[in-house]
Amino acid sequence: MSIVEVPGPKDPEIVESLLLDLLDPENKAYALFESPKKREIFNDLAPLLWYSFGTIAAALLQEIVSVYPALSPPTLSARAAARACNALALLQNVATHPETRTLFLEAAIPLYLFPFLNTTSQAKSFEHLCVTSLGFLGALAKVDDTEVVKFLLKIEVIPLCLRIMGTGSELSKTVATFIVQKIMRDEVGLQHICATPECFFQAASSLANMVIALTEQPSTRLLKHVICCYIRLTDDPRACVLRYELTFLRL
Repeated sequence: MSIVEVPGPKDPEIVESLLLDLLDPENKAYALFESPKKREIFNDLAPLLWYSFGTIAAALLQEIVSVYPALSPPTLSARAAARACNALALLQNVATHPETRTLFLEAAIPLYLFPFLNTTSQAKSFEHLCVTSLGFLGALAKVDDTEVVKFLLKIEVIPLCLRIMGTGSELSKTVATFIVQKIMRDEVGLQHICATPECFFQAASSLANMVIALTEQPSTRLLKHVICCYIRLTDDPRACVLRYELTFLRL
């Protein structure tokens, strides 16, 4: 009995077609729409994206930069936000892949996300872009690599997340708190937050304010991340001398 081999979903031709379509103005929109499916079925997509000529700069970063003018005044359409989010999803694949992660961070590409994280509009298109950008940073923080943590500290992700923890939607707050939790989990991250009274006070105040807010609008998922942050802070003697028993009483 003969078995006929059917080309599997990991056929390089599928990804080659995706790369070519991303660089073709006429096919780019469809390629971005289809890209999440390709990302899930081809493990080596990240190196191909990184090393293929023009894909990162001409296709993906251009897609992200193109929506900047719609951020202020806030005129971002749902379609434009979706395209930018799909571009971010592909970049996230490059950022978290062990072969391309270091090169990606050396190019400081995550800085392109900051305009999306600094918006104040509550429109769904803006929220979609903000949460996707936070998810991007969260995926990086999840890698559990000290060099990644150092990079996130260098580009001042902590202050950005602390601000979102105070003003964002519940989902944005949850992802932002998760990022802070993951950074603190690394010894370098914890040392950074506890290095000065000012840094510690900023983090502790944000967490305390969130606990107060959670008494009015409970969220089990968000509370879990807040508690994990508090527990991690107790691992540093400098943090233990500061009193936040009143915060725990509110729990």
